[in-house]
Amino acid sequence: MLLSRRPVGPCLLITPWNFPLAMGTRKIGPAIAAGCTMILKPAPQTPLSGLALAAILKEAGLPDGVLNVVTTSRAGEVCEPLLRGGRIRKLSFTGSTAVGRHLLALSAETVVRTSMELGGNAPFIVYEDADLDTAVDGAMLAKMRNMGEACTAANRFFVHRSVAGEFGRRLAERMGALVVGPGTRDGVDVGPLIDRAGRAKVEELVADAVERGARVLVGGRTPEGPGCFYPPTVLTDVDPASRLMDTEIFGPVAAVLTFDDEDEVVGRANDTPWGLVGYVFTEDLDRALRVSERLEVGMVGLNTGLVSNPAAPFGGVKQSGLGREGGRTGIEEFLEVQYLAVPVR
Repeated sequence: MLLSRRPVGPCLLITPWNFPLAMGTRKIGPAIAAGCTMILKPAPQTPLSGLALAAILKEAGLPDGVLNVVTTSRAGEVCEPLLRGGRIRKLSFTGSTAVGRHLLALSAETVVRTSMELGGNAPFIVYEDADLDTAVDGAMLAKMRNMGEACTAANRFFVHRSVAGEFGRRLAERMGALVVGPGTRDGVDVGPLIDRAGRAKVEELVADAVERGARVLVGGRTPEGPGCFYPPTVLTDVDPASRLMDTEIFGPVAAVLTFDDEDEVVGRANDTPWGLVGYVFTEDLDRALRVSERLEVGMVGLNTGLVSNPAAPFGGVKQSGLGREGGRTGIEEFLEVQYLAVPVR
């Protein structure tokens, strides 16, 4: 018996506007290593990053034609013919779950191999025995990385009732101390959201939560003046029926809820169609491992708010995606396995 691995074939790589260079390299690197040619379609908000990345790779010696960048503001008119044409054999997409579902349907027509890194709705669980300094540090990382515009961002903060008040107070102090403004100014911690539509979504989610009884500890009001700025915001007493509980916020808003026991919090954490990442803060190792196994997510941050690591497989379960990027498993997405049966004589 012989097993061989070979390139899957021409690939279509579709990247989002947040972390545009990182998303591009995470797809292009293993595709090159596997021996595939590629079409990269960057997000319409960040086309120059994709072009700059292609220029760097050309300068590094990548042959012409291996990586081809197509920029467009009409993605459907470009991607649908490519997927239906029969030449693309692999699709790697990072973006929203809604768009991912549409691309999966298109890929099914010609049975294109797919990997999908889609939306998230990360739970952030703080137990009564957690080191609150560590938990607040982790919350700042998990919530405020890229102004909260990350699929790994913590959305739902489940904090044990006995420490919820203190955790909320400390988190509000840290969030309120951040300086909002243009990145060209010294001392600025939080820049603008991607566009007006992104900010409007955050405004609507916060308004809905407040209408349902949520209490604003800090932030919650759009600043006057130009730009797409929104202040770091902490909400407590959040109604579980609030829209931000089942919507990817993609903004600097932390919604804090309380819980009393493990079964309750695991059930609420898993009560979502998404399953990208979860965060668990506790000093009890047995509990940490037990809860991590029960969480329906592809990644868990244990006493840390940062899970991204180029050496680790990145990806989720349920409607957060298919396949993994990064680590030794990442290249497998771009390889096909052939089995050769050899009779023994």
